[in-house]
Amino acid sequence: MPGSPEDVAEVRERCRRMVRRRAAVSAGFSAVPLPGLDIVSDLKLFTQLIEDVNREFGLTAEQVDKLQPHYRLIAYQAAVSVGGSLVGRLITRDLLVKVVQKSGKKLVAKQASKFVPLAGQAASAAIGFFAFRQIGYQHVEACAKVAQELLAAKR
Repeated sequence: MPGSPEDVAEVRERCRRMVRRRAAVSAGFSAVPLPGLDIVSDLKLFTQLIEDVNREFGLTAEQVDKLQPHYRLIAYQAAVSVGGSLVGRLITRDLLVKVVQKSGKKLVAKQASKFVPLAGQAASAAIGFFAFRQIGYQHVEACAKVAQELLAAKR
């Protein structure tokens, strides 16, 4: 877990770079004209991303369970207050389905655009990149906020 506000900022930036790299990979899969491939790859990439971001901030389910009860409560309260439903939680299929449902319109647009040759594939890749990046950034910000709350509580 980051030990200072500067550490939190450093981990935040490192995680945002990770989000952008994985969003680019997601966009690559989105450009492939096979229906469903992008959804499966997005779910796999997003699951790994959430776990990696949680680990970077010291907020995996295992890491949070090792905290003293008082700090564990603070971590969960902070996660709820920032809307970080994936912070400190074991990533399950049900949680991922909820996240995907939140960005359902973008996924429908992405799938529909696959039926238009070349331009549709490019549009699908762009939509995939921006949707993945947005959801990833939201999670990084939620984790950073929880880490900051825990730092404040420890002082």
